[in-house]
Amino acid sequence: MQKSILQKTEEYIRETEMLQSCSLVIAGVSGGPDSMAMLDILNRLSETMQFMVRVVHVNHGIRGEEALRDQETVQRFCTALGITCSVYTYDVPKLAAQWKTGTEETGRILRRRAFEEEKRKTAVPRERIRIALAHNKNDLAETMLHHLARGSGLRGLSSLKPVNGEWIRPVLCLERCEIVDYVKEKGIPCVTDSSNLEDTYTRNRIRRHILPLLEKEVNEKTVTHMAEAARIFDQAEAYFTELAKREAENYSVEEKKYTLDSAFFEKKEILQDYVIREILEQTGGHQKDLTGNHIRQIRELHHCQVGKRIQLPYGMEARRCYEGVQISLGEREKCRDGRATEEDTVLLDMTGETAWKNKKFHVRIFSYTGEKILEKKYTKWFDCDKIKCELSVRTRRSGDYMVIDQAGSHKKLRRCMIDDKIPAELRETIPLVAAGDEILWIVGGRINERYKITSWTGRVLEITYQGGNVQ
Repeated sequence: MQKSILQKTEEYIRETEMLQSCSLVIAGVSGGPDSMAMLDILNRLSETMQFMVRVVHVNHGIRGEEALRDQETVQRFCTALGITCSVYTYDVPKLAAQWKTGTEETGRILRRRAFEEEKRKTAVPRERIRIALAHNKNDLAETMLHHLARGSGLRGLSSLKPVNGEWIRPVLCLERCEIVDYVKEKGIPCVTDSSNLEDTYTRNRIRRHILPLLEKEVNEKTVTHMAEAARIFDQAEAYFTELAKREAENYSVEEKKYTLDSAFFEKKEILQDYVIREILEQTGGHQKDLTGNHIRQIRELHHCQVGKRIQLPYGMEARRCYEGVQISLGEREKCRDGRATEEDTVLLDMTGETAWKNKKFHVRIFSYTGEKILEKKYTKWFDCDKIKCELSVRTRRSGDYMVIDQAGSHKKLRRCMIDDKIPAELRETIPLVAAGDEILWIVGGRINERYKITSWTGRVLEITYQGGNVQ
């Protein structure tokens, strides 16, 4: 007997354990058939599988009236189901220009920001929350073809996973035709994004022309077979990645510096590739923009003369040395990451105005008599008497940290910025108010818990930033 779509999805959810220890699912719903079907399925399963559902809809500020139509469709359906729906509206084109990123990348950053904001609205512990995305088998096949055509290893061929930390894909077990039939059968309202009908984007051309041709001319089960291949690729990728992590530890000289000796280059080439990739990601702190060509250049460097260097993304370099090939941060990056340059750092005038990179900081000190603490983004109050050294304004450097609770617990600044979803491209430019390596204020964001105003505060140090948005 053929299983229903609901039964098939429930089995998939249980097999992948994507909702294990989950109390709340936050579903990203655009209004298209995939996400509306996913929402309906999650709603039907929520009682038996004992979880709550909330919805996040992001209006990217791109398609005008059509985008408003999508938003209202989602809101009406959520109202009919009795599900909370939060709408987040952003001007993606404007922010893309401001951040100097593409519209797709900007949209991705903002969608993640919306989900983070939604999580903060709930009383549910973070480890019991999952974020549901509506990718299906066809999306997986399209992604595989796209990555294969552009150049990819196992990671790119298995990039859509059913579970990736808190991110889940409940309908990844379904083909698009099954979803369309389900939507019709259940009478679920949905909309069509007109941009999906254009051939401007590569993904659209793959969806509209290449996959249908493969299904018609090669094999009608193309999508199913590609989904199974992706599962096998994912297992292989996980195996080699774990092996590479263990191997990379053997070549660590110090933090963010590795030396690959001659014995390393006698190992199987596939293991060399995975270990080098792991080292580059650990040293540079990023995966994006690292390609197979960079890995080949490092392997070839082993055959070059001592002293030969190559420059790599994120300020890294590889150098042929007597011991082998050394991978580390370049000198310029060490300066930026290890110690802010002199011209980047200015002392904060505790009695007036301080200029920093064409921006201004105003400071005043006054007695505290129980006034309500300001909740302004660019004006912050600090307990003046707890500040025991000169303050400076600068950008981040290695060793920076913040106190994150009243117990005095420390956290690295980099981790704070990641937790606060500050885009990677902005982290190097955001001004900081610092006391040595301790950060009092990420301007535009959080302040240090150690210096917050309390009932015991005698004097307030007020700092106001003038210079436009920084986050």
